[in-house]
Amino acid sequence: MRARWLRMGAALAGLSSLLGLGGCAAELGYYAQAVKGHLDVMARARPLGDVQADPATSAALRERLALAQRLRAFAVSELHLPDNASYRRYADLQRSAAVWNVVAAPELGLDLKTWCFPVMGCVGYRGYYQREPADALAAELKAQGWETSVYGVPAYSTLGWTNWLGGDPLLNTFIGWPEGELARILFHELAHQVVYVNDDTVFNESFATAVERLGAERWLTQQASPQARAEYAALDARRRDFKAMALRHRQRLADIYRSQDPDALKRSRKQAATAALRQELETLKRERWGGFSGYDAWVLNANNASFAVQAAYDDLVPAFERLFEREGRDFNRFYAAVRALAALPRDKRRGQLP
Repeated sequence: MRARWLRMGAALAGLSSLLGLGGCAAELGYYAQAVKGHLDVMARARPLGDVQADPATSAALRERLALAQRLRAFAVSELHLPDNASYRRYADLQRSAAVWNVVAAPELGLDLKTWCFPVMGCVGYRGYYQREPADALAAELKAQGWETSVYGVPAYSTLGWTNWLGGDPLLNTFIGWPEGELARILFHELAHQVVYVNDDTVFNESFATAVERLGAERWLTQQASPQARAEYAALDARRRDFKAMALRHRQRLADIYRSQDPDALKRSRKQAATAALRQELETLKRERWGGFSGYDAWVLNANNASFAVQAAYDDLVPAFERLFEREGRDFNRFYAAVRALAALPRDKRRGQLP
């Protein structure tokens, strides 16, 4: 499943841990795996010219790398995203995800548990370069009463701070995605290099998601083939249906948790809402998606942590899109306005969004 909030190019947990400069002894192992994992990613990265000249490189991969470079050039010329070393190299990690993120939320609440790191501030997820320790942490948190989710992240941003090492590389974990989806992930990750605010995951991810959506729309209109536009339209229609369904369910849960009902009744109402969500998915598949099965596993395993992390990617996107319109659909003016918001105290930042 390629639900956009999962792909998290926006997964900054790897960098957060990479830049951890200290902490108690219990954290040293976590920081060590993060440093080792990121350095391994960098070591696997090869200049695109070398990969494309390699006789072992398939024709399909050469085509995708060429497409990625056209997207990279478009990001600079049309979206005014950073022109630097990022996405000029390619790494095959020989696994399905760059990192695995752990998120957690209370049994009767939708607020993400946060972890704090030196330099990067606090984020609502914790990233691992191997699946096993992520699962172990999730099990530990679950035993403490948290609802947890572990999901693979195809890319994460180093915010441009590692460009002197070669920058963030293209990865096998997303290079094969459909054209519109590849555009979105590249634009999203580059947007993190434009604006990043410590301790405000929702602001950061919603901004980057807005840029990816606006940028992909412009790319598809100006550069893509009719086939690519049609493929994207079908994927995006299902995504929008799914997100609307998930938002409705999240609002139901929020109403349940805010109520004055006893906890036992809240749990019962929550269970009924979950059953209704699963039925709604079946209706969507039957009536709108032609039987398409792409969100079944997500819905089957959905819990408060799943809905809470999705909110980080979606909640402020409409406000950022309105800001883009207010700034005359000019990306440079838009970025300047977002930087001005980022400089405000957190409690005032959202109030200034249109």
